[in-house]
Amino acid sequence: MTEDLILAIDNGTQSIRALAFNRHGELIDKAQVALDDYQHPQPGWMEHDVDAFYQALCRVCQQLWSQNRVQAKQIKAVVPTTQRATVINLDASGTPLRPAIIWPDQRLADVRSRRPLVWRILFRLLGLKPTIDALEQACEINWIAQNEPEVWENTAHFVLLSGYLNFKLTGEMADSVGNQVGYIPFDYKAQDWCKDSDWKWSCMPVRRDQLPRLVQTGDELGRITQECSKETGIPLNTPVIAGAADKACEVLGSGCINPSVGSISCGTTATINVTHHKYLEPRPFIPPYPAAMPGVFNLEVQIFRGFWMVNWLKNIFGLMSDTKPHQTHDSAIEEYLSATAPGAHGLVLQPYWNPGLGEPGPEARGSIIGFTDTHTKAHIYRALIEGLAFGLREGKELLEKRGKQPLLYCRVAGGGSQSDGVMQILADVLNCPCERPSTYEASGLGAAIVGAAALGMHATIGAACHAMTGTGRRFEPNKTNVQLYDEIYQQVYRRQYRQLKPLFQSLYGLFNRA
Repeated sequence: MTEDLILAIDNGTQSIRALAFNRHGELIDKAQVALDDYQHPQPGWMEHDVDAFYQALCRVCQQLWSQNRVQAKQIKAVVPTTQRATVINLDASGTPLRPAIIWPDQRLADVRSRRPLVWRILFRLLGLKPTIDALEQACEINWIAQNEPEVWENTAHFVLLSGYLNFKLTGEMADSVGNQVGYIPFDYKAQDWCKDSDWKWSCMPVRRDQLPRLVQTGDELGRITQECSKETGIPLNTPVIAGAADKACEVLGSGCINPSVGSISCGTTATINVTHHKYLEPRPFIPPYPAAMPGVFNLEVQIFRGFWMVNWLKNIFGLMSDTKPHQTHDSAIEEYLSATAPGAHGLVLQPYWNPGLGEPGPEARGSIIGFTDTHTKAHIYRALIEGLAFGLREGKELLEKRGKQPLLYCRVAGGGSQSDGVMQILADVLNCPCERPSTYEASGLGAAIVGAAALGMHATIGAACHAMTGTGRRFEPNKTNVQLYDEIYQQVYRRQYRQLKPLFQSLYGLFNRA
């Protein structure tokens, strides 16, 4: 007798994966299709053909069945989880009007909105006008309306990638509350579309009727249509359950639902999250995001360009060009870390390669200081990993302060977590134990946890999390390294941006003239 399975569809930035989990959280089989056909029409822009996302979903499902470890008839529910803040314009029939704008895209709109007077006064009094201006500039809706008015005029539905895939799976223009992360008029506290009186509607031209119907995380979005069943092989009428964004699912799949446990993602964007039942803003006007549990919040601090920087260094500086024959990328990384001592011989990197909201602000640039003629590629790589760890430590301290709750340990997922050297650096810099979750596919497992609860395999999402997650290897802080890293962090890293900020502001003025 074959067991019932949940199919998690994990559409990340670098690939899309079809993952079949059982009620115990065991990954029975998976298939993966790379997403490597992004387009960059101008420097800093990033787009992707919209239909190609769904075609990749179809291919990855068919690949899963062809491996003969999972039968399609075993699938009792489908739960999608996707990259966040990737936006799509659809016409009245659901046909894409332009390529999807992907979340790292850096195009900026003009600030043209007429905000209500009371909000304009409040923003100025609180010193938040630059933050709100930056938000309005980064809002893709504004750029499209200003630069592609014909596209915006014909936009009947403005959705995130998650909403588009849900539409292709079920025929319903609906999306999960847990997916709503991005420059959209979403009320993060109420976890619903903003009220008509909210200032966000004045900052972007989108209408409520252009947005999808919101479904609570864990509820049914719809059912697999006949057309989708033919294209994917997923059985007709299989329920599609409202999941959550990939980071939220990763937090859940790592088992981090207690506010004393931090969830670190060593992914394209490096993040540290804490789960709270109370709405707490990590920074003013920077909201907590919906967790993969109804009415619960993930307080998150991001390093926008996280472990993406590993490939950036590799491509720009030929970081891996001196690897030995048949040596893998991962083994070369481990060799670089083992060949250098903590502190990278005085090389300190601050990973603000992209602008942010608040602090650091739109002027943000990264920096590496402390070069001497003794430094090698290995030192640069170690400084990068240590810089990301210092940035995550800033986030940890901020989340502990906001939540009034110390983090006892962290669970670390994402590609970078597979490195023992990275894990030890994190434990030493954060001065707390760091452990891997039971599976590398933490975001997919989080989606499966939501699906298992929806099917009644477990009483609640929380109960499913406890039953389906576990831990792998644990890394304890090294006291000697902790002391050195603390001195670097306090005496150099925390002062680095403050000292360089005037120079970055000058550069911003020089290269961002109207």
